Amino acid sequence: MIYLDSNATSQIHPEVVDAMLPYLRDHWHNPSSGYAAGKLVKQALSQAREQVAALINAQPDEIVFTGCGTESNNAALASLIDMAGKKKRLVTSTIEHSAILRPSEYYAQLGYDVEKVAVGHDGRLDLLAYEESLRAGNVALSSIMWANNETGVIQPMDEVSALTRELGVPLHTDAIQAVGKMPVDVQKTPVDMLSLSGHKFHAPKGVGALYIRRGVRFQPMLRGGGQEAGHRSGTENVASIVGLGKAAEIMKSRLDNDQHAGVRQLRDHFESRLLAELTGVRVNGSLEHRAVSTSHLSFEKCDASGLLILLEEYGVLCSAGSACMTGKTKPSHVQTAMGLSSAQSKSSLRISFSIFTEREQVDAAVEAVKKAVNKLRSVQGGSGVGPVIVYT
Repeated sequence: MIYLDSNATSQIHPEVVDAMLPYLRDHWHNPSSGYAAGKLVKQALSQAREQVAALINAQPDEIVFTGCGTESNNAALASLIDMAGKKKRLVTSTIEHSAILRPSEYYAQLGYDVEKVAVGHDGRLDLLAYEESLRAGNVALSSIMWANNETGVIQPMDEVSALTRELGVPLHTDAIQAVGKMPVDVQKTPVDMLSLSGHKFHAPKGVGALYIRRGVRFQPMLRGGGQEAGHRSGTENVASIVGLGKAAEIMKSRLDNDQHAGVRQLRDHFESRLLAELTGVRVNGSLEHRAVSTSHLSFEKCDASGLLILLEEYGVLCSAGSACMTGKTKPSHVQTAMGLSSAQSKSSLRISFSIFTEREQVDAAVEAVKKAVNKLRSVQGGSGVGPVIVYT
């Protein structure tokens, strides 16, 4: 099988597995214990904290390990709300992940005013509307994602952070699809909190981190034994944290070397071939501002559900959008926000590459997509509606 769905989850790097094994097999002790074996494990946590901090140019004591990106997002919003006092407005965008949108809806039920600022057809935040929303005042927090999980479109975070700092608005960013895939520097682009998730850049599932800038007050969501300097109680998932640290080290080295130039070349080759060899193909979102790993394409007179069935039959695994939305029949909120028509949305695929993707796989995937599109168009009679459409 050719795996082209790395935005959903990525292959664990072999070096990450090797780094984790000793902490599953030999060094399984509690890092909070006072004896030597526990202290050795605690040192491994400290090293991982340094590795993750280095990836985003933070200080190690600004990194809090969590169970996943969703936890990091929820913990950040909950703390910023708790610290907001009488301020009752949350400013976010129309293209956020459900791990931001669902908590925002919860806070709306509690009486907070949640404003979702629009994006343009390119998927980028409307900065004028965003500034207007911030200047309206009474803002408890703003949360703007760094890179979109469906389209890969990168948001103007330098401008966003400059505005929030000028106006004294706490800023969180869901950088889960950005960290490890592009340069993220919290000194160059100062945010107050940032969420990341290990399984998006070749670490295991079940581990993430929350960056909390020094001086930013924080109320923990999990209270108990006081681990993670009191920010997140619960015995740490040591082996996975070690894996997260190793993955961060590997990705930092690659970013410092060539910023994933090879991944970008594969994506561009994939798109250029499809655009040249198939009619009715459209690349969605900004071509200039997007993650090198992501290609979001619409195929005229095709249905994504049918394409996915055929592509899996032909040995290619990809998706029609966020993995969290799989099986839902409505166009995604991201595509709707960008102004894609219903037909365009329902004919869209998300292809996401990684450092493990090979040129031969990309060429084979192009042939599979061409075969699937041509077959679907012929079966459906060019209408985009036919017997191979399957909704679950």
